[in-house]
Amino acid sequence: MRRRGSSLGVVAVLLLAGCAASAPAGGPLWQEGAAGAVPAEIARLNDHLGQLAERLKPGLVQVRVQRAQPPAGEGHEPGPPDEPRRTTGSGFLIREDGLLVTNAHVVGDATRIQVRLQDGRRFEGTLIGKDTRVDLALVKMDGARGLPVLPLGDSNRLRVGEFVLAFGHPFGLEHTVSFGIVSRKGAPLRVAAPGFDFIQTDASVNPGNSGGPLVNMAGEVVGVNSMAARNGSIGFAIPVNLVKSLLPQLVEKGKVEWGWLGVGIDEISEEDLAKLGLKEARGVVIRRVMPGEPADKGGVKANDVILSLDGARVDTPRDLQRMIATAPVGKIVKLTVVREGQEKDLSVTVGLYLEPPARQESPARPRPRPTP
Repeated sequence: MRRRGSSLGVVAVLLLAGCAASAPAGGPLWQEGAAGAVPAEIARLNDHLGQLAERLKPGLVQVRVQRAQPPAGEGHEPGPPDEPRRTTGSGFLIREDGLLVTNAHVVGDATRIQVRLQDGRRFEGTLIGKDTRVDLALVKMDGARGLPVLPLGDSNRLRVGEFVLAFGHPFGLEHTVSFGIVSRKGAPLRVAAPGFDFIQTDASVNPGNSGGPLVNMAGEVVGVNSMAARNGSIGFAIPVNLVKSLLPQLVEKGKVEWGWLGVGIDEISEEDLAKLGLKEARGVVIRRVMPGEPADKGGVKANDVILSLDGARVDTPRDLQRMIATAPVGKIVKLTVVREGQEKDLSVTVGLYLEPPARQESPARPRPRPTP
């Protein structure tokens, strides 16, 4: 044993000597940095961000979805027989019994939903409700209880320029956090969303982040990450106040019933002023009326200019979209319009919006202005 120990010592000395011999003549390969002082404000921000990430991650979940193989045909490559397609997304818990929010496109047409927690536990998930127009879905984890939840904030108070964190599982990576600011509040990439301002951020939102929370510096969820531009430079999130307003319908009906008029609308152009006998570019002009739809039944005509709905001013097409979309189906609303230079009141019964047939389209490709 003594002879073996001596041999090992000789080998170690030779290795150290070899390392020393191979070191460059100029000295060490690198220089250790001095433990310099970080400015107090930056240090506090770093600590705060780290604490937020650590505190909120338990409420973040990974959503694993199985879908049936689409039939072979135009736009689809035939897949292995009887082998499901598998995709992943993100979500976050809003109730201790495993109720979670994610995107409709994450769980749509799923044959199986599995939810994975930060601690590795996995639960089967049941789809409670979804709305493809806003891209929101509600899932319930089977048999879960006592889970950590994320608090919901007030997205109306969120200001452009504020710091936000985007949580998710991009590209299958687990529990990532990206940092950025609110760069804009306005129309999303998918114009079909009915007139609501989405939250635009430069915090990285990549494939797999869909359905994860966008969080403010108070640790409150202010949005649901939903989509990103093709180059990944900007992302959009569904405002959490809109989410709150839709959750009751998703729980009770499994879907959202949006109001519908059946008209094509546009902003008022300079040419419209003279053509329609208008004194100012105020209101929304009706370009077309769909036969047999609520607006047609209520007497709305092409080239009518809508000034108000139930006394509330209508200044832009998005105003009208939002007002009609959120009006209860079956409600009779009063439209004040200008027709041939004269104001006129019309009574229209709000109809039910029906989702158009699904089609293959990139979320980043602009669509024509939707009809309310």
